[in-house]
Amino acid sequence: MTVSSAQAHWEGSLIEGQGEIEFLSSALGSVEVDWKSRAGEGGHTTTPEELIAAAHSACYSMALSHALAGNGTPPASVDTKADVTFVPGQGITGILLTVKAAVPGLTAEQFATFAADAKTGCPVSAALTGTTITLDAVLV
Repeated sequence: MTVSSAQAHWEGSLIEGQGEIEFLSSALGSVEVDWKSRAGEGGHTTTPEELIAAAHSACYSMALSHALAGNGTPPASVDTKADVTFVPGQGITGILLTVKAAVPGLTAEQFATFAADAKTGCPVSAALTGTTITLDAVLV
């Protein structure tokens, strides 16, 4: 069992306030967070959605790589981008995973099957089942 930890500190109201997120497990340091960035009002700090996107893109890449290696077709590379859409007043309305992978010995159709299965098999995808996750997968 592994437990990963981060903590947040917030000061002030939601709209005028600001905070900081500290990555405890990895000792990466801390990043600022505020409402302006989250609401698309020109802020230049991170958002909870960006942190979810980082976690989802990393987890999905790992899940896909593992599945492909288990098939005897390990990828030369897997590049995944996660776009998490947040609408104030509604919350997270969807996630788009865009993956491009170089996988010698695999057809585009085979890759599409592995890519779709990895979306389901990724632990972060499983944790985010309350939102729609869309996949765009391309074999390069």
